[in-house]
Amino acid sequence: MNVVFLIEGEEEVGSPNIEAVVREHQDRLQCDAVMISDTVMFAAGLPSITNSLRGLAFMQLDVTGARGDLHSGSFGGAVVNPAEALARMLASCRNPDNGEITVPGFYDDIVAITDAEREQWNSLPFNKTKYREELGVDALLKDADYGVLERTWARPTFEVNGFLSGFTGEGSKTVLPAKAMAKISMRLVANQDPEKIMNATEDHLRALTPPGVRLKVTRMHGGKPWLTPCDHPVIQAAGRALHRGFGTEPVFIREGGSIPLVALLEELFRAPSVLMGIGLPDENAHAPNENLDLGNFYAGIASAAFFFEELGSLE
Repeated sequence: MNVVFLIEGEEEVGSPNIEAVVREHQDRLQCDAVMISDTVMFAAGLPSITNSLRGLAFMQLDVTGARGDLHSGSFGGAVVNPAEALARMLASCRNPDNGEITVPGFYDDIVAITDAEREQWNSLPFNKTKYREELGVDALLKDADYGVLERTWARPTFEVNGFLSGFTGEGSKTVLPAKAMAKISMRLVANQDPEKIMNATEDHLRALTPPGVRLKVTRMHGGKPWLTPCDHPVIQAAGRALHRGFGTEPVFIREGGSIPLVALLEELFRAPSVLMGIGLPDENAHAPNENLDLGNFYAGIASAAFFFEELGSLE
């Protein structure tokens, strides 16, 4: 067996150079399977294999009206307010009762999770009340059809990441703003295409743009979702390796975030990927006192060696 290491240190800034490097050296990097250790276990003592990541589509929306800010007393009621127009347009993209995305065609290509996956997720040690309290919120979005884990792992989202308009300084200034800006992102799940989703979203927003204001849409960046089925031989080999390394049967989970490199490698190499992270949810990632459990560290080393052995035995 040949093992090729690809070490990259720009993931936290969007990996601006990795795609060019991988494409340039594709022949040298070609492989039958990809192992990445950039995820966490579901809980302490519960080794986990991540077999799916959500994709991403990110856009900036600029709505403009008059040539400049206007006096709300002199012009309010006669001129369309860009801030109000944009707020209404954004609000139209979600059902306020259950969070369902109302952009036409948004859910068309989604691959539903299997009954086996849903059964395992329901058996995980997850406490919705504790989850809510740790977040410091009084309530979660209501959705009778999908649990919290399924909503954050296997359902797409539409989020307003930022909104800027008008006067926001100290004191008061009764302006009717000339422009409003919002940044939005959509997390995507298996089989959704970022370009198709951005097209549908832009079409929906343009159809709702009222006369009197203009909409500019800037597509910032996107990344495809990724999924390797749990019954894939490489995923099963990883499961056996973790069982040997940790002495505990692993669980198969998904991750709500995105690692664009994973989908890129799978696309170029036509090779399945497996994410075998050994961090814990309380490791303070990206924060002071970031830490790694030493027991997981040594068990992870053993699991990696067992994984190579298990891969070598596959036909």
